[in-house]
Order: sequence, then C-alpha cells, then structure tokens
Amino acid sequence: MSNYLDIKEQAYAANMQLPKLGLVLFTFGNVSAADRQKGVFAIKPSGVPYDELTVDSMVIVDFEGNTVEGNLRPSSDTKTHAILYKHWEEIGGIVHTHSTYGTAWAQAQRAIPIFGTTHGDHLTVDIPCAPPMDDEMIKGNYEYETGFQIMNHFESLGLSHTEVEMILVGNHAPFTWGKTADKAVYNSAVLEAVAQMALLTEQINANAPRLKDSLIKKHYERKHGADAYYGQK
Repeated sequence: MSNYLDIKEQAYAANMQLPKLGLVLFTFGNVSAADRQKGVFAIKPSGVPYDELTVDSMVIVDFEGNTVEGNLRPSSDTKTHAILYKHWEEIGGIVHTHSTYGTAWAQAQRAIPIFGTTHGDHLTVDIPCAPPMDDEMIKGNYEYETGFQIMNHFESLGLSHTEVEMILVGNHAPFTWGKTADKAVYNSAVLEAVAQMALLTEQINANAPRLKDSLIKKHYERKHGADAYYGQK
C-alpha cells in the first residue's frame, strides 16, 4: 500500500470535482494536494481523461518537482505547483483550469473587476491578472517560470496569497489555491462564477462602477472578519 494514500485520495476526489463543476473539458486542468510533513504532493497524471482517473493513478511529486511515486508522468503543470508549494508554505492544494470565463479574462490580459457582492464575499480586490512572461522565460523552463510569474505579480501588487487565493495568468488561464485541495477547487469555481458575472455586467453596462468600499467591507467581513456572522458556528 502507498505511503501517500491520504493525499492521493484527496487529489483524486478534488480532480473529479472539476468536470462536475463545469470547470474543465477533456484533460484541460489539474488539482494537487500536498502533505507538508512528508514534503510531497499528489497530482493528476498528464493527459489522462477524467473518466479514466483512479486513486492509484495520482502521481506523488516532491517540492522540487521530482516524481517520488507513480508509473505515469505527472501533469505538465507540475513544476508550477512545486514552485508555489515550495515558496508559499501555507497552502495545501492547487487547481489549474482553462475554465471558459476565467480564461477569457486571462486572454484579454485583464484583472476581473470587483463589481458585486458575490465577489466581495470572497475578496476585497480585483482578481489579479499577471502579465504574460517575457520571451526568455517562455523559451526556458516554462512551467517552472510560471510559478515565479504568479509570485512576482503578487509581490508587485503587495497582495497576500493567504488572503487572495486566485490569479489569472495573462494569455493563459486561472490558478487557485487554498489550505486544502477542496478549498482550492471551491476557489476555482468562485473565480469562474465571478468571471462570468463580470463579463455580463460589462455587456449590460460598459461603464458599470466598482463595488462601493462600504459594501466590500461589509460583505467580506461578515464572512471573514473578527465578528463574522455568516453561516453556522
């Protein structure tokens, strides 16, 4: 029996949520789940259709991107996951999709504006969009550099990855993360929903205003503040 069964089960279950939530087509996405104590993560194998996945097909990789266990090649995005796990020690799950609306905003190289309270329930800022990487980075170790592209953009904006758990990579697609793989999947679904709402908002009113600061504060703090009262205790 594998020494990594727990995270393989987590990664499998989280990956299987992507098609159910309409976040992937064919093999366009991946989820990983990390075990911080063991210094490894489980990730979807590259190019394997979702209906062919099993718990055993999940690949175990260390935070340097080296395969530790598994007979299949890990996702082509594995090095991006590895970089984020290595440098952002608080996260335990990562999702990458090419979901339609999130990817459309990424292709437009635009951050998703905070127009409404659905967005404000989860973030106090626009969903950031990292600029496309330069040619030398693209020609080099592309997936490895994508991890730094994400981290560098957060640093340039002064954002905390523990407060903003999602990003668009310009001309590419969304990445999300969280303390667990399930939370990362949740964040991916939220990003896609907000991306669709924002597009429709701009189609209805090209001059739609940003959500008022007072509403941003109210909706975010009622879920995440010191005196949060949303949900059950």
